[in-house]
Amino acid sequence: MTSFRTERDSMGTVRVPADAYYGAQTQRAVENFPISGSPLPAELIRAMGRVKYAAAVANRDLGKLTKSGKNKLSEKQVEFLLAACREVADGKLPDQFPLDVFQTGSGTSSNMNVNEVIANRAIELAGGDRFAAEKPIHPNDHVNMGQSTNDIFPTAIHVAVALAIRDLLVPALGKLHKVLSDRAEQWDQIIKIGRTHLADATPLRLGQEIGGFARQIEMSIGRAERAIEAILELPAGGTAVGTGINTHPKFGARVAAVLAGDTGIPFVEAANHFEANAQRDGLMECHGQLRTIAVTLFNVANNIRWLGSGPRCGFYEIMLPDRQPGSSIMPGKVNPVMCESLMQVAARVLGNDQTLSFSGAAGGQFQLNIMMPVMGDTALESVRLLAQGTGAFVDFCAIEMEANAEACEASVEKSLSMVTSLNPHIGYERAAALAKEAFKSGKTIRQLCEEQNVLPAEQLREALDPMRMTEPQE
Repeated sequence: MTSFRTERDSMGTVRVPADAYYGAQTQRAVENFPISGSPLPAELIRAMGRVKYAAAVANRDLGKLTKSGKNKLSEKQVEFLLAACREVADGKLPDQFPLDVFQTGSGTSSNMNVNEVIANRAIELAGGDRFAAEKPIHPNDHVNMGQSTNDIFPTAIHVAVALAIRDLLVPALGKLHKVLSDRAEQWDQIIKIGRTHLADATPLRLGQEIGGFARQIEMSIGRAERAIEAILELPAGGTAVGTGINTHPKFGARVAAVLAGDTGIPFVEAANHFEANAQRDGLMECHGQLRTIAVTLFNVANNIRWLGSGPRCGFYEIMLPDRQPGSSIMPGKVNPVMCESLMQVAARVLGNDQTLSFSGAAGGQFQLNIMMPVMGDTALESVRLLAQGTGAFVDFCAIEMEANAEACEASVEKSLSMVTSLNPHIGYERAAALAKEAFKSGKTIRQLCEEQNVLPAEQLREALDPMRMTEPQE
């Protein structure tokens, strides 16, 4: 049976699990929000730890924590406060952050959860009694000094999302880009038929087609980097409504500098704290880049899925690795499961963008957006899904796919669009007539041209050379 202790806050007393590092405000939120059973992402909690550490460093260096008065801390206590912040930033005490994503819209409950855990852990590190009624290191007076949830929670979202994009998504996209670039080079001499509107078009090289996919992913890496740039400005320093009440004028700049040094990401203080507190436009821009990356990944995965269709009645120009049985009723059937997995990831991210967009537009009134927990959770889910989905696609599909040169080349000669290269010699109208006649007769363009002596043999051979058709000609 769970034992409890009694804690007090400004609303009175509340029972808290006896061994919990959190206190009364966290417990009230636990009871108030039994919604989804999904806590805030661990990345966001760790980012809160980083932000609290940066805030404590800034307050220490500005002389705020050790000033004379009721709230004065000793230098040793400040060290323990910093150590406790660092533990949270390092992902320790993970079971002490139980609050549901769907909580107070500012994130106050989770901010106080982090404040209480850090305060009680710092007291414990200092050798004190974390269960004592009087807190020598106080969650509001010390851990939250110079801060409001309204500026600190969105700061943590920016830090968490930027780190996730840099450390998870960019490397995953980089792996996919390399694999596709390598395949583009390896398959550069394989001729195949192009397709527009899903209809036969002029020839191209398989390496050119895959190279186009590689370029899409290269551009996605740039978009991921721009997504980070969109959230470099940090709201910290604006406190409640952007005025900076109860904080030092240099606090915001100091916090941003510490976070920049700690993460290697060039965070800066917001240019305008009223905008930074009230609106989440930077996060919207960030997720807009993620949305575009999702669209790209869907497109690439779906094209590879189409190219791998078959093996006998589809294109089968690329042979995808067999990962698992594809049917519960059709023996031997194998499906493009990794393509489909990544496509579903992309679909989820597109849906997430709707959540972010609605929350950004409808949630920001006057000096505060009141949809921040779900926005932070959703943005981090998008980054995580894109990174993990891309990584799995590389490891279990892209790196093992092989070209089916025979299938690629078999369809080239049969294509009616081969006639396109005759346009400069015989004109569009006559070429179109040849295409229609070839289709009706079942003959190839080459056969028909030879029968009708459309061009001299050597000129015809040159005009209908598929490799020449894959490059501009003078």
